[in-house]
Amino acid sequence: MVYIGAETIQSPLGWTITDHFEKLQSGISGITFAEREGWNQSDVYLSKITALPGTGKLNTLFRTAIDQLAAGIDPGLLHSDQTICVISSAKGDLDADLNHPFQALLKELVTAYQLKHAPVVISNACVSGVMAINYAAALLASGKYAHAIVLGGEVISQFVLYGFQALFAVGDRPCRPFDRSRNGVTLGEGSAGVVLSREASVFKEKPLQYLGGASSNDANHISGPSRTGEGLYRSVSKTLQRANVKPEAIGYISAHGTGTVFNDEMEAIAFNRLGLEGTPVNSLKGYWGHTLGAAGVMEVALAMQSLRKELLVASMGYSEPGTTQSLTVLTSNQPLTSPLFLKTASGFGGCNASLIIRKI
Repeated sequence: MVYIGAETIQSPLGWTITDHFEKLQSGISGITFAEREGWNQSDVYLSKITALPGTGKLNTLFRTAIDQLAAGIDPGLLHSDQTICVISSAKGDLDADLNHPFQALLKELVTAYQLKHAPVVISNACVSGVMAINYAAALLASGKYAHAIVLGGEVISQFVLYGFQALFAVGDRPCRPFDRSRNGVTLGEGSAGVVLSREASVFKEKPLQYLGGASSNDANHISGPSRTGEGLYRSVSKTLQRANVKPEAIGYISAHGTGTVFNDEMEAIAFNRLGLEGTPVNSLKGYWGHTLGAAGVMEVALAMQSLRKELLVASMGYSEPGTTQSLTVLTSNQPLTSPLFLKTASGFGGCNASLIIRKI
């Protein structure tokens, strides 16, 4: 059995998991107007952490996450030779080193926390976070390690922002996932962390249970998802099989929900193919933007809080259906009636990943 807990998040909404759940429950967003920060000094909406230093932003985020994780587990776990650290980030610290955006960061973390093993980096576009948790769980299940610290982190850089603008993917107002009037992504920055372990006793608060996960690649297009939702359909189908869970048992879906026409439509099609159109679903990107490689870990951490508190938060920005297939998008906070949630993620190149977690 693999347990998961000690979750934490850092974003413009705050520095703790408590900060975030309270803000989301109250319908507060960290997305703000950023004057002349886009390509050619264009105005954009971003979710930026203004308290971060000018340099070493990602290092600061990861160290904050690790410090908070350490406070929620057995203090000896962090330095154990039975513990592996898995890091998810799409781009790393590009501003520090364009050619080697992870190298210096990893060395600093190993030294600062006396890690016994070099961290493993999962960098696979926007599915990185979910894949990192799945990879960590697989390492534990294999018996190679007893514990895993999973960190997700991303900071906004001109390279990433200008690239998304070149694809005409950035909206001119805050993102509105699954809504008819959506018109693009809002980029964000932040970090999050969770701890996985084969031992429930290492957690100071009762952990949840990781049931299973999977990934799939439909290789549809360099940036566009499959129009039939094939990759996501296969990923979730495999996840349900590995977790030994029927679709009707899922109480909540934390979707990828970027607020782009192709992504939202693809997810709606895939969920309908899976018989999940009646399951409550939200996207959390209306609160802190799309944090790319960190998104999966941040959204899993918040969904874990929803399980603990038995409360689902509304999908910010949604008011009118914007997909051809029906979805049960949360328009208000609602009680959670099932102990299971499904997390999905999709990214460039046709990659898709998913996982299921249960309250025990």
